[in-house]
Amino acid sequence: MELGAALGPGAAQPFADWPDPTVPLSGGGVYAIWDGAGRFLYAGMAGAAEGRGGLRQRLTAHAAGRRSGDQFCVYVADRLVLPALTAEAIAAIASGQDSLDAMVRELVRDTLRYAWIACAPLDARAIEATLKRGDWPHGPPLLNPAGAEPEEAEAPARAPLALPRRRPIRL
Repeated sequence: MELGAALGPGAAQPFADWPDPTVPLSGGGVYAIWDGAGRFLYAGMAGAAEGRGGLRQRLTAHAAGRRSGDQFCVYVADRLVLPALTAEAIAAIASGQDSLDAMVRELVRDTLRYAWIACAPLDARAIEATLKRGDWPHGPPLLNPAGAEPEEAEAPARAPLALPRRRPIRL
């Protein structure tokens, strides 16, 4: 199988058309996520662990835009949505007038595309690793290249966060 053709931007379907009934409910698989300009953003896999769901469940979670429990949506929020927010948009999120998850969902559904292949679970792990290393025609993904996962990457030293002191809340 030629990964560039099967998972490349030319094979990608828009998240705007989700759900896709051709994506299998169970079993192993690998997927690549692309932006509208053809930039490789994310490599993922599903179905490698028993009872953890398949490709359709994983891609459904991504399409929903909820950051809770979905590392792809966290990356989209951190790297693609937050840098584009104005001070007013941040204030709207902080006040509860708007939702960061809704903004992530809008970006995913309106601008991102996915390509997938079904394969055996052990093959899925190997193919995902190949994509993350960039050992294919499209290079490594922007959001999750090999060695950049939080548990693998060394976090930069940061000064402790200084929070303002608040008075006790009286009820």
